[in-house]
This record gives sequence, structure tokens and C-alpha cells, in this order.
Amino acid sequence: MMTITADQVKKLRDQTGAGMMECKTALTEASGDFEVANTILRKRGLASAAKRAGRAASEGLIGHRVSADHSVGTLVEVNCESDFVARTPDFQQLVEDVLTEIEKAGESAGDGWLKDPNGPIPKLVAAKIAKLGENMAVPRLVRYAGRGYVGQYIHTGGKIGVQVEFSGVTPAVSSHDELATFVKEIAMQIAGGAGGRAAYVSRESIPADLLEKERAIYRAQMESSGKPPNVIDKIVEGKLGSFFSQVVLPEQESIRDSKMKVKDVIAAANTRLGASMSVTRFVRLKVGESAT
Repeated sequence: MMTITADQVKKLRDQTGAGMMECKTALTEASGDFEVANTILRKRGLASAAKRAGRAASEGLIGHRVSADHSVGTLVEVNCESDFVARTPDFQQLVEDVLTEIEKAGESAGDGWLKDPNGPIPKLVAAKIAKLGENMAVPRLVRYAGRGYVGQYIHTGGKIGVQVEFSGVTPAVSSHDELATFVKEIAMQIAGGAGGRAAYVSRESIPADLLEKERAIYRAQMESSGKPPNVIDKIVEGKLGSFFSQVVLPEQESIRDSKMKVKDVIAAANTRLGASMSVTRFVRLKVGESAT
């Protein structure tokens, strides 16, 4: 039997991230051929990933990256089984590697690309599963590009990530230090909210069927009140106004000043910066939400 040296084992481990004994066994089986040994480990890593696939991966981190000019931003959820593993340098490197692959893929980085078994993400994940021994997954990503100024905010040790896009941010506005403070405030608003979770940028962006459903619920609540129809209509519209203040971002109460709405915060920033900024889209990702 061929003797495998410690240097050979270390070299294979550095290449693959697999354990020392696994590397030595693979090299022995491959008669010292690194290519063959690497293939053996990859096959075992993939088998290991398949074995662990049924285990819940509801911990992890929200990876985030934004371009220097803030025209492109990415959020991605990367899951594992335990918070302990989520805090390891190996797992955090996986998050960075996933972000780099998304960056390289550009416009192609969508749901199909993310889940493609022959694509780069499943291969990265399988290799890290083999090394760290936990089930892992990359269930979703959100990429904004080329339509405005992208800001981000990461909360609770990487467990919640917000990405928000603004129109009206000119080069002159982007040079103001105050812009970063304003963007962070709006992103924090989306992360936490005040009285509700923002889901829409305007009343008009709420799906018509959802509005009708809300109206029907409020009307049903008033059916036995004995009030005349015109009074019921006013009450329903009042309740709908309360609904808007919960789910429409500009109509929410500001987390900084309860006497202001978010639209007032935006208007004040526009006045100070001489701008006409508005929120065009946003997303909030929370670790584990996609697993529920």
C-alpha cells in the first residue's frame, strides 16, 4: 500500500476543506492522485449533503453587498442548522462566496439559477456541508440593479436584512453625508416598523383583491350594528385608513418621531437636500422565514 505523507494530506485538505482523516483515506484510495482523491471527496460530500437534506436549516445569516456607486445591491439568505455554525469563519466565508457568485452571474442570478444543481451555489453549499457537518441551504436572493440608489441595513447580528431603492438621488445628492443617515433611517423603519410591517410603497401598489378582502372583513364586522349603509361605508373607509398606516411605508408612523409619518421624513429630507427622492421598492429578509 502506498504511503501517504502528512504534506499530501494537508495539501488536499487546503484544497477541499475536508477533514484530515477523510483526506488521508481518499488519497490512499486514489493511490496519491490528487484529482481522483478530490473527486472521491466531492462524491462523499454530495452524499453527505443528501443525508442531511431533511434536517431543518432555520439558522444562518443574511448576506449583503452593495456596489460602490449604490446602483446594485444584493441580499441573500444562507441557512444552517445552528447559530454556533452561523458564527464560524467557515460559514461566513460561504456567505461571501455566495455573494461573489451572484455578483458574477449578474442579471442571470434568479431563483432558477440559485437552485440549478449544476450551478455554482449547490456545489459551494455541498462542499461546506461536508466540512461543517450541518445541513445548509440558500433559499432566496434579492438583487436590485440599475433603477435607482440602493441602500441596505443589517439588524440583529445578521438575522434581518433590508434593501431599499430610491429614485431621485442625483450625483449632487449622493455626495451629501446626510444621505447615508436618511437611507439608514428608512431602512431601519422597514426592518422594525411602527405598529405594523411595511409591505407596499403606496396605496396604489396594494393588489385590488387584497383591498376588497379587507373591505369585506370590515363590512362583515359591522353587519349587526344596525347602522345605516352610509355610516357603515365611512367606518369601513376609516378602518381601511388604519390598514394603510400599517402596511404602506410612507403612511407608517416614523420610528424616530411618532408625530411624523414616513412620508413627512422623506419630504423633510428632500427639502434639506434639495432633492425629489422617493422609495421605489424594498425588501426585508429574516433568517428562517423561508423555512416556515
